[in-house]
Amino acid sequence: MQDISVTMDEKLKEEKKWWKKGIEKMANWLAIKNKDDWLKDMRGNLSLAATIITTITFQTAINPPGGVRPATESGYVECTKNLNGNPCPGESVIAVVYPDAYVKFLLSNTICFVSSLAMCLLLVSGFPLNNRFFTWLLSICMCITMTSLTVTYMLGADMVTPYPVWHTTKTIFYNVIYIWLALLGLVTLVLCLRLFVWIVTKCFDKRK
Repeated sequence: MQDISVTMDEKLKEEKKWWKKGIEKMANWLAIKNKDDWLKDMRGNLSLAATIITTITFQTAINPPGGVRPATESGYVECTKNLNGNPCPGESVIAVVYPDAYVKFLLSNTICFVSSLAMCLLLVSGFPLNNRFFTWLLSICMCITMTSLTVTYMLGADMVTPYPVWHTTKTIFYNVIYIWLALLGLVTLVLCLRLFVWIVTKCFDKRK
């Protein structure tokens, strides 16, 4: 009986070693080379990208596609909650023409604006960039920002482009979206694998 228990323990140890070796190989494969230089470059690049995207989305909300209704020449502004579908001076014209599409456009633009602001806040908050979870959180924020920016562009182009022109290029836009989703899925998978490997490695180190 003792021999059987010894052999079982040895097998369990070999299995644990096999899993541990697999995790270590995956960690080495997903590891970032020259991490210090990469962190410095990432902080600068993310700060620049987040600032530009925040400015773009803010201006898009203030000056929406299709423009706004100008004030009258006399400068007199009269606006009531009318039911004839006419926007008030300063309001978006295309929001009246395509209300459903404009709501989606405004939602995706708001998500992009808030996520880019969140990146700016995280970068100036003083959190250490060498922390794996913090780096993962920044990367996820960037994925959300870029995806919502892509959706905002697609919806804006759809609203301001005449239907005959949009109909001829619709297939190309859809293919671009599919390629973007595939790329986004690949990046998200790599980010999640990195976080998973980091958590498992920490658990192994604590057991030691």
